[in-house]
Amino acid sequence: NMGSEQKNKWEDKVLKPALQRTPERLSEFKTASNISVKRLYTPEDAPVSDYDKNLGYPGQYPFTRGVQPTMYRGRLWTMRQYAGFGTAEESNRRYKYLLEQGQTGLSVAFDLPTQMGYDSDHPLANGEVGKVGVSISSLRDMELLLADIPLDRVSTSMTINATAAILLAFYVAVARNRGIEDEKLSGTVQNDVLKEYIARGTYIYPVAPSMRISGDIITYCAEHLPHWNPISISGYHIREAGSTAVQELAFTLANALAYLREVLARGIPVDSFAPRLAFFFNAHSDFFEEIAKYRAARRLWARIMQEEFGAQNQHSMMMRFHTQTAGSTLTAQQPENNVVRVTLQALSAALGGTQSLHTNSLDEALALPTERSARIALRTQQIIAYESGVASTVDPLAGSYYVEMLTNEIEAGAQDYLRRIDEIGGTLEAIQSGFQQDEIQNAAFQWQSDVDAGERIIVGVNRFQAEGEARTDLLRIDPSMQAGQVQSLRRLREERDAQVVEQMLERLRNAAACKDNLLPCIIACVQGLATLGEISDTLRSVFGTYQERHKI
Repeated sequence: NMGSEQKNKWEDKVLKPALQRTPERLSEFKTASNISVKRLYTPEDAPVSDYDKNLGYPGQYPFTRGVQPTMYRGRLWTMRQYAGFGTAEESNRRYKYLLEQGQTGLSVAFDLPTQMGYDSDHPLANGEVGKVGVSISSLRDMELLLADIPLDRVSTSMTINATAAILLAFYVAVARNRGIEDEKLSGTVQNDVLKEYIARGTYIYPVAPSMRISGDIITYCAEHLPHWNPISISGYHIREAGSTAVQELAFTLANALAYLREVLARGIPVDSFAPRLAFFFNAHSDFFEEIAKYRAARRLWARIMQEEFGAQNQHSMMMRFHTQTAGSTLTAQQPENNVVRVTLQALSAALGGTQSLHTNSLDEALALPTERSARIALRTQQIIAYESGVASTVDPLAGSYYVEMLTNEIEAGAQDYLRRIDEIGGTLEAIQSGFQQDEIQNAAFQWQSDVDAGERIIVGVNRFQAEGEARTDLLRIDPSMQAGQVQSLRRLREERDAQVVEQMLERLRNAAACKDNLLPCIIACVQGLATLGEISDTLRSVFGTYQERHKI
């Protein structure tokens, strides 16, 4: 073998003297997820002999190189900046601003009460209304939020989980009131409640009824909202909680399999709903590892769908995903450095073939983004898209010995986790026993220990610190806003037909107690002006709430 002969010669004659002159900086190099990185990668590390089987061509199985044959030459990824705060009117102004700046899709952040199924006048909502997102309690709020937005032309992503069915119902009702047909609507509800139990915490009901509601949304959309993504299975929050890239991919796919089985158990054929399943990943800082993760994700999903679920439709095997840069990597110290972090993370998402992208703003470690910082974040995507040249060819890093090796390693690592979860008895069993939670905690602890020991350098935090002045131009939410929300809710309750609301909620209670799809009832409730809290309370009365397992 000529290659290894040459390599031995190189090691002997060139490498050894160089190492004597300049020893390497670290005894061991590893990716952010602790995959060992060798000094040099050659064709031996990533033989492309199985090119057709492992890489193939973009737009066809196994989709390693992308889900579209021409990728960004035909159409760029959707630039979808996540936004929402305060009142529906304030958020509506920000959406119009972002659309004017060239954003191509909407992405709505909701406040905690809305995520947890409480109206803005509920005692538990006090102090949280409009804080981390927009406050939506009724159809009227939703109408203000979407005022003047052409719902038949703009796609809207809503980051909502436990109350996803209600927010989707609000959206459908607003469109119907404007004479827009259901089938013209496009967008996404996150609707991924499993990752709430694993990593995030905004769950309401126990696991079984939560899975049922997720499944109801998927089946309802398959029938009535053909352009809607009824779920966005999210690795993002798993990664934010401290997981590795391999865990992010594995636990996201394990959750996806649980949703697939939930819907298949209803006797619905896989190819009738799987094409609309969407995914959501994190773009972290280890540049090549992240690119490899996206490529491995597509390949692994395609293989699982074809081999395990017998999918025939190419679209069922095609993993489409949204990416967001990593909030957890943003630093409050020297926040302008975050512009550089976000740029590299966004670049990895573009090189990894994402369908849609949100870039975080430089001030997000301190507050919600100001208009100016939100614009810089959007401009970051536009510069990558229009100035860097990375969108000119499909999957430009394919064939890099290092990237192909990492793609293989990440896929193998994720498959290993999927096997372990199967041995426990599947995703739901594993969550109940705390398997994913413990794995993430251990990874997060390991990472923090490495940072504390100075083995991992965070610029401006544990190296290159600077005495800086505090930022003053931060976005602040006006505390008097809550009173206004509560007042408009009181007005709604006085003006609506209380008897109609009571009848609608009673119908919902009955549907929840048997096996009916809940979506038609929920849509009828919101059209009758029932509030988010009333609908959630009705379901709580039937399903109860989830109590987390506590370790001693």
